[in-house]
Amino acid sequence: MPARHGLSVAGPTVEDMTDEGVRRTVTQVPAQACDAASDGSREPVLRGGGRPSGGAGEPASDEGVSLSHGADEPSPAGLATSVTGGGGLLSGTSSEPVPGGPDEPTPGAAGDADPASPPPVSPAARRRAERRAERITAGAAELEQRLADLLRGGLISAEQSGPALWEETAARMVDAQAPGLAGRVRELGALASTGADAPVRVLEECALLHLLARAWLRRDRLPEPLAATVRSRVGLTASPDGPAIRDDWLVLAQYDTSDSRLTTRRTWLYGAASGRTALLLSYGAAGRAPDLTLPAGLAVDAELTPYPGAGQPRMALTERFGAPAPTTVRPPGTTTSGALARYGAALRDDPWRESVPVTLDRVVPVPDGDGWQLADADEDHALPVGAAALSRPGLWRLVALSGGAPVRVFGECGPRGFTPLAAWPQGPGEAVPLC
Repeated sequence: MPARHGLSVAGPTVEDMTDEGVRRTVTQVPAQACDAASDGSREPVLRGGGRPSGGAGEPASDEGVSLSHGADEPSPAGLATSVTGGGGLLSGTSSEPVPGGPDEPTPGAAGDADPASPPPVSPAARRRAERRAERITAGAAELEQRLADLLRGGLISAEQSGPALWEETAARMVDAQAPGLAGRVRELGALASTGADAPVRVLEECALLHLLARAWLRRDRLPEPLAATVRSRVGLTASPDGPAIRDDWLVLAQYDTSDSRLTTRRTWLYGAASGRTALLLSYGAAGRAPDLTLPAGLAVDAELTPYPGAGQPRMALTERFGAPAPTTVRPPGTTTSGALARYGAALRDDPWRESVPVTLDRVVPVPDGDGWQLADADEDHALPVGAAALSRPGLWRLVALSGGAPVRVFGECGPRGFTPLAAWPQGPGEAVPLC
C-alpha cells in the first residue's frame, strides 16, 4: 500500500514506545496504523464493550488493485457496471474527500429496511455516462503517463517547474471530467513547496494518485463497494442508495472549511440505537455559510440514507421528525491504540482516506514540547494532536475541561495525528464543542 505522509510498514510499534508519557510522534502514527491495516485479525477494544462506533466498517475483500505496469482498459462488462451499478456515473459527483467510515448496523437495528429499486435509466443518459467514462479513462491513462515521466525525470525537476506543471495537469483532468483527479493533482502542487520533507510527501501522494488512476482503469475487477469508492474519488457523484436509518442522532460536531469557490460544512452524528457514525455534507457559495445547521451536543430524531462505497460514513438527511433536544447519550470510546487500528482498517477499504471518526475514552491532554498529546489514562500510549488543532481555541477548552483528569474526546484520527472536535467530562456533563 502506498504511504501517506510517512505511512510505511516498517516503523515503531507499541513495544518501541517510551515510559515518560510521550509515546507517539506524528511520524510514528502512520506506521502504527499501517501495522493495524496489515493485521486483519486485530479488532479495536472498546471501553464499556461493543464494537467501534465510528470505525472503518468491515474490511473489504482481499482482492486489490494491481500496480503492475501497463494501462489496462476496462472491459465492456466493467463499463456497464460503472454506468448502471452502485451509484455509478448516472448517479451524479463529489470530489470532496470524505474522512472515516462507520460500522455496519446489527440486524434488527433502527432503520433496517429493504433498499429501494433503482430508477430506470434512459438510453440518452446511458450514452452520456458511457462517453464520460471514456473521457475519464483517457484522462487516467494520460495521468499515468505524466506520473511515469515525472518520476523518470526526478522530483527535483517538478520542484523547479513550479506550480505551472501541476496546474496544467489538473486542467487536463478537468477536461477529462475527472474533478477528483484534478483536485489531487493540485494538492501535489501545494505539497511541492512545503519544506524539507516535500519530496517525500510528493512521492507518497504520487503513489496514491497512481493507485487511484490504476483502480479506475481496472474498476471492473474490483469488488463493488471498492469500485463505488473509486468512482467517488475520481469525481463522480453518487446518490444515496442504502436503506434509510431512523434514529435519535447525537450531533457530535459541526465545522466549516472554505476555499476560493466553496464553503463546505461537515456535521458528524452518532445514532443512539444503530451505533453508526454518520457524516452530513452541505455546501454554500464562497463566503456564505451552508443552510444546514444542527447544534452540537443535542439529539435529533431523523432519517438518514447512506451513500455507496466501502466503509463510507457519508449519509443524506432525508427527513426530520422533531426539533433537536438535549440528550445524555455519548458515543462509546476506545483507546489510542484502538484508534490507530481503526484507521488502519479503514485504509484497507479506502487507501485514499484522510482520517476516520473516533471517540477516545479516558484520555488526558498533556504537553509535548511545542505540541500536545492525548495520553491514555490507563495505558502507556498516546496520540499527538494534529498541527491544525494546536492554534485553535478548542484545544484550550479541552485542557480546561480535563484539568489533568481523564475525559472522553471525539475527533478525526489520521496520519498527522488526532484532531479533537468535541469532549465530555468523565462524570455527568454536557458535550463541549472544540471546533
